[in-house]
Amino acid sequence: MSPSLANFRKGEKMKKYYENEHGFIVNDDCLNMMRELDDNSIDLTVTSPPYDNLRNYKGYMFDFECVARELFRVTKDGGVVVWVVGDATINGSETGTSFRQALYFIDCGFKLHDTMIYEKNSSAFPAARGSKRYSQIFEYMFVFTKGKIRNDITLLCDKPNKWAGHTNWGNNTQYDKNGNLIQTNNIKPIPAFSLRNNIWKYSVGFNDKTGHPAVFPEKLAQDHILSWSNAGDVVLDPFLGSGTTAKMAVTNGRKFVGCEISEEYCKVAAERVDGL
Repeated sequence: MSPSLANFRKGEKMKKYYENEHGFIVNDDCLNMMRELDDNSIDLTVTSPPYDNLRNYKGYMFDFECVARELFRVTKDGGVVVWVVGDATINGSETGTSFRQALYFIDCGFKLHDTMIYEKNSSAFPAARGSKRYSQIFEYMFVFTKGKIRNDITLLCDKPNKWAGHTNWGNNTQYDKNGNLIQTNNIKPIPAFSLRNNIWKYSVGFNDKTGHPAVFPEKLAQDHILSWSNAGDVVLDPFLGSGTTAKMAVTNGRKFVGCEISEEYCKVAAERVDGL
C-alpha cells in the first residue's frame, strides 16, 4: 500500500482514476468517495463547490447537506475545512446560499474559525456604468474547525510592517480585564512582518489553460495548505475540478485525496499532478 493510502482502509476498495505515491483521484460523485473514507482520516479540506449555477459544471449538482455531514465525519479532531463559495443574484437579490451553508456546517458540529475574503483583481461580470449594483469581485472563504484547532499549525506571517524596528516613546498603556487603564513597560520593537489580515487578494483568469470554468489561483490553495496543515498531512478536495488543490498539496509536501465527477476534468487534474 502506498503511503498516501495508509490511513484509508475502506478506501482501498475504491476504483481510482489516478494514483501515485502522494495520493489519488476518484472519478465519481464525492459522496460515494467520502463514504469509503475512514472516520477522522483527513487533516485539511480545501475546496470550492459548484454553487448557485454561477458556472456551467456540465450539469452536475451536489447534495450539500450530505457533503457537509460527511466532511465532519472524515475530518480529524482539530482539522480544518476551507469552503470557498459565493452567491448568485436572482430576481434582484443575492441568494444568501453561502451564509446558509456556513450555518449548516455549524449545525453539523463544526466551529466557524474564520470568515475570510478572497478578493479578485477583476470581475467576471463587471457592472455597467448605469448599474444599480457594484461589480462583484470577492468570494467567501469560510474556515471551519472540528473542535479546537490543532496547536501545531503556523499561520502565514508575511505582511510587511511600515514601522519595522521602531518602538514607542514612553510607556505603553492598555486596559486590564476590569476596564482600568494601566501602564506597561513591555515595549518591543515592531517586527519586520506580522500575520496577514483575513482578506487575501489574487489575480485570476489570465493564464489558465485548464478549460475549467472556475479555477481558483494556485497560490490561494497553497496559502491555505501552508496555513492549516503540515508536511505529510492529508489534504482533501471533494470537488477537485482541474486539480489545483492536489497539485499544491504535492508541491508543498502533503498527500492528497481528490474526487471529481467529470472524467474530462479528472484527466486534466491527473496531468497536472503527474507533471510535477
